[in-house]
Amino acid sequence: MASKRREGEHPSVTLFRQYLRIRTVQPEPDYGAAVAFLEERACQLGLGCQKVEVAAGRVVTVLTWPGTNPRLSSLLLNSHTDVVPVFKEHWSHDPFEAFKDADGYIYGRGAQDMKCVGIQYLEAVRRLKVEGHHFPRTIHMTFVPDEEIGGHQGMELFVKRPEFQALRAGFALDEGLANPTDAFTVFYSERSPWWVQVTSTGKPGHGSRFIEDTAAEKLHKVVSSILAFREKERQRLQSDPQLKQGAVTSVNLTKLEGGVAYNVVPATMSASFDFRVAPDVDLKAFEEQLQGWCQAAGEGVTFEFAQKWTEPRMTSTDDSDPWWAAFSGVCKDMNLTLEPEIFPAATDSRYLRAVGVPALGFSPMNHTPVLLHDHDERLHEAMFLRGIDIYTRLLPALASVPTLPSES
Repeated sequence: MASKRREGEHPSVTLFRQYLRIRTVQPEPDYGAAVAFLEERACQLGLGCQKVEVAAGRVVTVLTWPGTNPRLSSLLLNSHTDVVPVFKEHWSHDPFEAFKDADGYIYGRGAQDMKCVGIQYLEAVRRLKVEGHHFPRTIHMTFVPDEEIGGHQGMELFVKRPEFQALRAGFALDEGLANPTDAFTVFYSERSPWWVQVTSTGKPGHGSRFIEDTAAEKLHKVVSSILAFREKERQRLQSDPQLKQGAVTSVNLTKLEGGVAYNVVPATMSASFDFRVAPDVDLKAFEEQLQGWCQAAGEGVTFEFAQKWTEPRMTSTDDSDPWWAAFSGVCKDMNLTLEPEIFPAATDSRYLRAVGVPALGFSPMNHTPVLLHDHDERLHEAMFLRGIDIYTRLLPALASVPTLPSES
């Protein structure tokens, strides 16, 4: 694959741009090219490389740098290889060309989410190996498929396999978000995605009549109840400057379905909602609230889940926690301001936390607008290179966390 390296361009930037040009775009990602790219990186860096096919055509690639003490749990550096679709007509440059403008901004789908982080892991490991370092804990870099469509044929399956258990992961880093301010955001938990379809049944008939007990009337009641809840949560977020988006529950009406003709009152209508439930919410009580809204609308109103995550976990950000102490200690030494938050959407970290692996979501991009999934997704090359510097400091600290009580 041609690198299209500019004269004088940093080789890490060239590698990043090469990775961006691999079209791992949903719904038909070229995973074969990504795996080949990663195998080549493993060979160049002298790393172990394992390919685990968790579903047909869905391979998790694991690159391993063995530690000096195999009794200790490992450090897991996770990134996903797939990217979301693009609307090419809205981009200033081809989203898969990895165009770099005169100011140093690199345009490409995945520039922030999250091919930058995958290459930053690799280049930090490269630097550390070149400098002759060795650390007690093994470092595994996992490159997983299908995160952008829920991870159901990626990390969700991988954590259930013996190959994952064999990694003996003790702590993980995964993706975060850019931060437009001077601070760096680090995510210690995330909201639970609940995708809910409410179905209402009622009396059908001719469109010219005042029919009682219609599906639309009852569905309207449920929609009104849910949107009233949405407004309450929105106001709670806006009225408290200490709250971040991940700390409240959001909901959006995303689909309305029903009807066959203008002059026929339908017997069935449905509305679909995307809830993101805050991790401190009592999930049983919240489901009972959903049931209550449906019952209050009348008979024949039900709901079902298209997705329902019920295992929210929080990773410790207490200074007494050795992993957090190592992570935050490096950031303090580098004068990086951290803003711990709850991730507002969903990442593969939830699968790691659910099987007992503490995970932090961290993408080292400050002074950078949040452009994941957006048109003209881009990252400045200087910020990308700064991220490698940060990981080059973080990895030694995390891979040298002393023996934990559970490991002795």
